[in-house]
Amino acid sequence: MKKVETTNAPQAIGPYSQAIIVNNMVYSSGQIPLTPEGEMVKGDIQSQTHQVFQNLKAVLEAAGASLDTVVKTTVFLKSMDDFAAMNEVYSQYFPNHKPARSCVEVARLPKDALVEIEVVALVR
Repeated sequence: MKKVETTNAPQAIGPYSQAIIVNNMVYSSGQIPLTPEGEMVKGDIQSQTHQVFQNLKAVLEAAGASLDTVVKTTVFLKSMDDFAAMNEVYSQYFPNHKPARSCVEVARLPKDALVEIEVVALVR
């Protein structure tokens, strides 16, 4: 196993890694809308989802992967009422490649985020 670390995404706020590589697969931790400096992005689900994807892109790049190599995503939403708006942003990051996905509503996310996303991707 290899730990993935980058300063281009927020540092882990607990006892975990940004991602782990095992057998040419990278497993990211869930990313919430924190800037790399650790500041929470205020605003609606769309602005928060954009920040989550910036974080995911940075972690994947550090692992030698990209959004084009994502196999599976899991999306956690504070409210399913935000599904359509989140999906609009999500589709901008996966315009052609369509990874498998799960999406669930949860009672609460860290730092009261509106969205958290984790991915599994192939390392090039």
